[in-house]
Amino acid sequence: MLRTTPTTRRWSAGLIAGLLLAGCQPGPASPTPATPSPTTPPAPPSPALVATAPGLTPPQRLRLLAGTITVAPADRTIDLPYTYLHTQSWTRATNVITRSDLQRWRRDADDSGREVTRRLPDVRGLAHRPTPDERRQFAAAGTKTTRYVSGELEPYLPEPLTTDIAELAGALAPRELAGEPAYPRMLVQGVVGVATSQYLNQEQRAAALGVLADVPAISYQGEQTDLAGRTGLGFTVSADNSQTQLIVHPRTGEILSAEERVHGAKAGLFSYVLILEHGHTGTDTATLGGRP
Repeated sequence: MLRTTPTTRRWSAGLIAGLLLAGCQPGPASPTPATPSPTTPPAPPSPALVATAPGLTPPQRLRLLAGTITVAPADRTIDLPYTYLHTQSWTRATNVITRSDLQRWRRDADDSGREVTRRLPDVRGLAHRPTPDERRQFAAAGTKTTRYVSGELEPYLPEPLTTDIAELAGALAPRELAGEPAYPRMLVQGVVGVATSQYLNQEQRAAALGVLADVPAISYQGEQTDLAGRTGLGFTVSADNSQTQLIVHPRTGEILSAEERVHGAKAGLFSYVLILEHGHTGTDTATLGGRP
């Protein structure tokens, strides 16, 4: 969009008076040119403002977001040996909902690592809706530590993760299934799976958003707030008798949370996951805040 700029300048009274006096004196008089004021280049619009502009389709919003996302703090620590992940999840298991708090350290060099899990009692029935109070209960739950030797803690996709949108989509869901009703759901589940398994840098996050932009029938829900109180951009995909909502960080493009509910005979919650922390650490005990 073109910017309008003033086409005239306002001269000071003193300068006008000087010019008039100069006209009364013998010989030509040349006034000193006014020195233009220094200008500061306008700051680029934030990704959130770009992606929430009116009149855009959901794919356009996602592509604009992908092209303007900023560096996340963990992008600068990729040289550290462990990928750290902290999630809280609610997952359907037959006729109950399991509730877990997971901290995972994966040593990138050999796929070894450690997990610390906290569990709350299962909730019977499928109509359950997670609450902030449940999140607070995890702090008092007992912990279980599991150690993994080399090769036992593999990432969702082989690394390095591709930044080509078409290649990433093909790795997340077979292209030959593109005409099937379940294909959009598979793509979304794949994006969530990779986001909750391995760290995506700025370029890889942009590619993941590009995959979402190509998901058929994706819709935009405006600003949404997840269970952890974080506000982001909400996108929903309805396919294969289910509905999945993703909340995306408005500046870095990180997936903050994902919730899937299914319809039909066993309608209700299928899964809900909060990605609370994701980055890199120097040991398999430190968190992103440096605390053991």
